[in-house]
Amino acid sequence: MLLSSLGTSIANVGLPTFAQAFSASFQEVQWIVLAYLLASTTLIVSVGRLGDITGRRRLLLAGILLFTVASVLCGVAPTLWLLIAARAVQGLGAAVMMALSMAFVGEAVPKAKTGSAMGVLGTMSAIGTALGPSLGGVLIAGLSWRAIFLVNVPLGVLTYLLAYRHLPVDRQGPNFGPNTDRASFDGVGTLLLALTLAAYALAMTIGRGSFGPLNMALLLAAVFGVALFALAEARAASPLIRLVSFRDPALSASLAMSALVSTVLMATLVVGPFYLSRALGLNAAVVGLVLSVGPLVVALTGVPAGRIVDRFGAQRMTVVGLFGIAAGCFILSMLPATFGISGYIAPIVVITVGYALFQTANNTAVMTDVLPDQRGVISGLLNLSRNLGLITGASVMGAVFALASATVDITTAHPEVVATGMRVTFAVAAVLIVVALAIAVGSRALAGRPSLPGDVP
Repeated sequence: MLLSSLGTSIANVGLPTFAQAFSASFQEVQWIVLAYLLASTTLIVSVGRLGDITGRRRLLLAGILLFTVASVLCGVAPTLWLLIAARAVQGLGAAVMMALSMAFVGEAVPKAKTGSAMGVLGTMSAIGTALGPSLGGVLIAGLSWRAIFLVNVPLGVLTYLLAYRHLPVDRQGPNFGPNTDRASFDGVGTLLLALTLAAYALAMTIGRGSFGPLNMALLLAAVFGVALFALAEARAASPLIRLVSFRDPALSASLAMSALVSTVLMATLVVGPFYLSRALGLNAAVVGLVLSVGPLVVALTGVPAGRIVDRFGAQRMTVVGLFGIAAGCFILSMLPATFGISGYIAPIVVITVGYALFQTANNTAVMTDVLPDQRGVISGLLNLSRNLGLITGASVMGAVFALASATVDITTAHPEVVATGMRVTFAVAAVLIVVALAIAVGSRALAGRPSLPGDVP
């Protein structure tokens, strides 16, 4: 989990260096980040399902090996486009690690400790996200850009050895699901889902905030792809995703809440740098330190959040976490710039503590009693909803910020204008969390009891 999140965040800090090293434009070098994101997002459900069929330990070991080999290829790539191709392969390995790490919790950890295990996974993910920019900066300054990829090699080898030594052997027969032996991999569904997710991700990311005809065409293609995918899954003998699962109000609600919360979380990363630098006048070094507070808080609160979930229940703590996020967003939406750095950090801490509690509780609620032969695909869906929320948030919350700031170039905007844009953006974010709270309460009312994917035949 740490490796996959480190791979996501460590390359961002190197974009200016990549542009100089390859004499390329920013639009070209951003594909180094985008290729990883696209590969991990579009394939995460498919690799989760493949793990359910072929054996999760076997596939996870292959994913770790693939990530490690791809890291070597990234580190020695002689051209930009070979580096981008290697990053896509690295993203595939990351998708395997993200989906199957969570799926393993169901068989490696007692149910009473599921929340604690999810908290540890959240902590590792946050550490990787927080460590990426600082470690990447040190490696680029001290060695070269190639070091930010090659550092994954010893970490990957260590991870492989630990997984090989300690993860339980793949189960077969009735313990691994009644239909697993007869299941086949849904190639058509996999292709349609990957193309649909790729179209959506590209629609939300290309153009750097401007939504033109190409973005609209890609978005329409994604909508058409969803319809085709649903049709294909309804006719498939062994579907990639059992559409009947979405009739379970708890699963559908959990996926929707995860996407909404991730959309809001991205607002802190999109708006934060501009508010801190333009409205508060901080230099780049201080901005970096302030932005690291969020991931640091998540890393510190992940394990305690897991224990709280185990003690008080996942459903209840999901709502408590959402209330925390909503409170932080409401505070930021009314924050005067005169409160300075401390006035910004305090509500961010509230948001991130709420996020750590929500994420742990939401994942625990879904994964605790899921059927053994569905753990991989359900884990993939949870990760997918989070990734789609982050992708959507980067585009939508960025657009809200730019619109609320009412300026063409946000980098030269007046401090008061930027502060207004920040307040409006977090007011919208607070509304989204209120919607998530309504979904949480409504799903419990519909279910009449905590309902989980394991209840779905």
